[in-house]
Amino acid sequence: MTATAPPRPLPRHPTPAAGLVVATLVADGVAPFEFGVLCEVFGLDRSADGGPTFDHRVVTEHPGVIRTNQGFGITVDLDLSAAADADVICVPALADHGDNGSLSPAVRDLLVAAEARGAWLISVCSGAFVLAEAGLLDGRRSTTHWLHSDRLQAEHPGTTVDADVLFVEDRRVITSAGTAAGIDACLHFVRRMHGAAAANVIARRMVVPAHRDGGQSQFIERPMPVEADSSLAPLTDWMLAHLDRDLPVEVLAARAHMSPRTFARRFKAELGTTPAAWLTSQRLLRSQRLLESTGLGLDAIAGEVGFGSAAVLRHHFGRVLGTTPRSYRAMFAGPDELAELARA
Repeated sequence: MTATAPPRPLPRHPTPAAGLVVATLVADGVAPFEFGVLCEVFGLDRSADGGPTFDHRVVTEHPGVIRTNQGFGITVDLDLSAAADADVICVPALADHGDNGSLSPAVRDLLVAAEARGAWLISVCSGAFVLAEAGLLDGRRSTTHWLHSDRLQAEHPGTTVDADVLFVEDRRVITSAGTAAGIDACLHFVRRMHGAAAANVIARRMVVPAHRDGGQSQFIERPMPVEADSSLAPLTDWMLAHLDRDLPVEVLAARAHMSPRTFARRFKAELGTTPAAWLTSQRLLRSQRLLESTGLGLDAIAGEVGFGSAAVLRHHFGRVLGTTPRSYRAMFAGPDELAELARA
């Protein structure tokens, strides 16, 4: 997948004490998996584990039994008025909804009003067609399932469709690619609102990566690639525990009892990248967590993660994440960490 520019930093949306109101819009032909992703992320109370809480509402234009595209039905009691005050409106894949001329005026009005008042909009897979038919992707970048990306671009030339990414955020509108990419988009949104730790709580409960590398930073942490087998697991654990050290291939190969050439080949086969690239991604990930959760200065963070200096830290942030450590901290750090930094 190709790299894209990260979204422009936005301030966090104010979070009500009872949690953001998230409305998931369904209609006949809804795809159960995409719908389930939204329910899993926003519909479960994970506060006991330190996760965020949401006021999740499932709404439809005509309450009653809604037929899925798999032949079974779900019962929805709430009509569109329950989404009138939503902070977020989510649109899963809806068969035949959002095709040219098929969007009902009531749904269109709901979505247009939500965007106008500053609510977030999230689509999963072909749910992007619903947002496009409402005119909400005009002038914005977007994505959808690669099978439908050409059609989305042809039918809605006002948007710029990027078929090579997992999701796109553009001015409070998040569109995601096919099926499971909805998980990536939802976790990105949670990270936006509540920080990386909250997103990680949900990801662990769902037994999924907190994010996947789609060849773009999207202002999210870099992943640790899934290992093909466990042969290098003890070594990668050791590397994570010693990120502050200089870790050349020769040192790592010696610990793995391999020649440098064999080690480099085995590492890439199992983890999908080179030792140097893997270390850089993990150092970035660790520095992001420190920026979010501590008031440490940039030089201290750089030393702790193995970048050596604030200049090197800033270089990697700019090259990989398209932002600066200072801007990242301003967006994602909690108030206590920012207050600690101000007192330093």
